[in-house]
Amino acid sequence: MLDFPSLPISTADLSIAIIVSRYHADITDALAEGAKQAFIDAGGDASQLTLIPVSGAWELPVVASTLLEEKKVDAVVALGCIITGETTHDQVIANAIAGGLMQLSLNSGKPVSMGVLTCKTFEQAMARAGGDCGNKGIESMNAALATIATINNQHET
Repeated sequence: MLDFPSLPISTADLSIAIIVSRYHADITDALAEGAKQAFIDAGGDASQLTLIPVSGAWELPVVASTLLEEKKVDAVVALGCIITGETTHDQVIANAIAGGLMQLSLNSGKPVSMGVLTCKTFEQAMARAGGDCGNKGIESMNAALATIATINNQHET
């Protein structure tokens, strides 16, 4: 059986940026609160977090890029919400954001966790922002922390 890092992992000396879209703020605020609480629950201190609001999900990759280049952060947690409309615009936006965030993670060698909801309805999004389906902000932070632990364990072996 594989030995996976488990939470809580050591959050000592970690600096994490949470970038949160202001579009659909009812949803994204709940995601950001979940991510922040997950970090604290893993033993981190809120002072180790940088919370950066952006106008919409489209802006997440460029702000993540700037943070990874200019500021010492160990990971970025990108949070947003895209709700399907009458066209396929949501798919174009979501695919571009996902590709941009993944490329940043690969280029920097640091986790860039994507907590961007892509839902058909506002109700589905609310269910994933602390409702019946959990909080994807928590899951995104936990994924970033687990990835840091995995990368650190790889360097130690």
